[in-house]
Amino acid sequence: MAESVRIDKWLWAVRLFKTRSLATEACKKGRVFMGDLPVKPSREIHSGDVVKVRKQPVTYSFKVLAVAEKRMSAKLTSDFVEDITPPEELEMLEMQKHMNWSSRERGAGRPTKKERRKLDDFFDF
Repeated sequence: MAESVRIDKWLWAVRLFKTRSLATEACKKGRVFMGDLPVKPSREIHSGDVVKVRKQPVTYSFKVLAVAEKRMSAKLTSDFVEDITPPEELEMLEMQKHMNWSSRERGAGRPTKKERRKLDDFFDF
């Protein structure tokens, strides 16, 4: 087992991203942090590091228990990563699920003038 590995490889290996290119893209766009600083995809990580991944609206925090270069089955990821996301962040996710009622159905088109006025009154614009 390696002592360090690229962060994009590790994010993909422990199944935080579906593909390595998605993990690399997240790093390049500044959505992956170590110690409140965004990291490049080539950043080396070690056991004990804390990695934060921002997936709107939540910033997840993970502790690196061990490094891995090859993708593994979902059952084995618990040996390599520990989710240490604060409960407040997860509450934001729950709130968004409950607020989903305000979205429009796909294909419903733009709101009519009457619907727009109701929305504006509701949100106090």
